[in-house]
Amino acid sequence: MRNLCLQVIYTTMDGRAQRLRQARLDRGYDTAASAADAHGWSRNTYASNENGNAPFSYRRAKEYAAAFGVSAEWLYDATGPARPGGGDATEVPVVGRVGANPDGTVLFALGQDPAELAPIPPGGTDRARALRVVGHSMRGLADDGALIYFEDQRTAPTPDMLGQVVIVETDTDEVLVKRLLRGSRPGLYDLESVAGPMRRDARLRWAAHITAIIPPFQARRIIRGAA
Repeated sequence: MRNLCLQVIYTTMDGRAQRLRQARLDRGYDTAASAADAHGWSRNTYASNENGNAPFSYRRAKEYAAAFGVSAEWLYDATGPARPGGGDATEVPVVGRVGANPDGTVLFALGQDPAELAPIPPGGTDRARALRVVGHSMRGLADDGALIYFEDQRTAPTPDMLGQVVIVETDTDEVLVKRLLRGSRPGLYDLESVAGPMRRDARLRWAAHITAIIPPFQARRIIRGAA
């Protein structure tokens, strides 16, 4: 029982550190040191809090939350929405179409006023976004009319994404749905299509996990036009 309790505690601490790192990146600080310098924190203390070596208190969570524009409760123990006032959000935009061609290119995406809205998926936040599948080139992953959700966090690829189908943006301004593989050297990635040619040694601005896939029948019921 004691080992189980310790495991739960360590898991909670790991999640706390991961949320802190995410909040820092979302706020536009590329490094832990730059965030610490901007807010007058000790670099060593902040880095230890973010890498999980020194779990931070709720009092410190409130300070970090205020600096990064997130909820202290969410930052500390994942309670409630990530952003203050975000609890009222029930829908997120459908930001693009994907699958109309075998290249996995997302069309009409990111930054445009959405024509459609969809409910936040289970476990999602107000940063969730949805893509609508068009055509049959993504069969086996998502059928024509399905919704693919992801969190619009704009962070670099992480090791747990390798081998997974994810959403990526390349340095050539393309947003794609691809299986992420290691490239020929660090910083480069091979992008495998669900149905189509492999793209070799791409440079990526960000990558995001797919968090939910809603089948076509249910997607038709829950999508609504934006006002």
